[in-house]
Amino acid sequence: MTQECCNTPRWNRENWPIAAAMINFPGVLPDGSLVQEQSVDQWAETLQQVVDAGFTELDPTDSWLRVADLSPSRLREFQYVVKTLGLTIPAISTTRRSSVIDPDHADEYLAYNHRVIETAAAIGAKAVSFGLFGQFTEEQKKRLWFWTADGVKNPDDAATYQKAVTRIRELGKHAAEYGIEVSLEMYEDTYIGTADGAVRFVNDVDVPSVGINADIGNLVRLHKPVEHWSAMIDKIVPYAKYWHVKNYMRIEDPDQGIYLSYPTSLALGIINYRIAVQKAIACGFKSAFLCEHYGGDGLTVCGMNREYLRTILPR
Repeated sequence: MTQECCNTPRWNRENWPIAAAMINFPGVLPDGSLVQEQSVDQWAETLQQVVDAGFTELDPTDSWLRVADLSPSRLREFQYVVKTLGLTIPAISTTRRSSVIDPDHADEYLAYNHRVIETAAAIGAKAVSFGLFGQFTEEQKKRLWFWTADGVKNPDDAATYQKAVTRIRELGKHAAEYGIEVSLEMYEDTYIGTADGAVRFVNDVDVPSVGINADIGNLVRLHKPVEHWSAMIDKIVPYAKYWHVKNYMRIEDPDQGIYLSYPTSLALGIINYRIAVQKAIACGFKSAFLCEHYGGDGLTVCGMNREYLRTILPR
């Protein structure tokens, strides 16, 4: 599958959909109850914070709420809350529910991902984001920053790789039936954990509705050598679809073997998003953005990042 660059922006800086990620809100509450089981009023209380941060779009990230597992009546209730608050949902992101690598849950997650596609169509979302990364390890759960410990790796064998290609192709064809794009999130130690690997994987899937979630923030934060952000962007932007954006400060001293990072805003981090976004749009990028941030008041930082994006998008 080849993709040509062409400058055809779909929106402008005033109306480009920029969603808030719900990773800043836990799916399990302090009393042990689940957001999945909350009342309409409780959902509204949380989403009001998103509105107060200036967002008109959100992504109900499934670490917070699995909208694809809501009953029809509960889904209608959730849609009512979203609409009442003046929000829209451009996309649905999944996290740590790989349909490939988990030996106990891969088939269950494949069925779940199909439900995500159908739910996205039902609520008017135009994209879904899937990943090939696994659940946190016990060591990752102990760390201040989970990316400083090794996570679950995709197996280095041809059969599992082909299984991943086949299953993502299946999901991509299903999504295409609804006019929905599938964006595959770049993440370390997966088949889409490098720019070259992501391009190869998407070309092997060979379904036009399937592209790359160019979330290279997941890579520049690693405490080890990584490819320069600009080189990665040049390779992946022709394939970019729904895009999770976040940034990190990065310090390198290869002679001392030192590689350190910490989260910061889009404008201040190592990735120059002014250049990255302009290159993507020049290659025909016309999907929504999702603002993510780890640490501190992540929702407020996401709001700052939204306003920064507005300044660099086309007039």
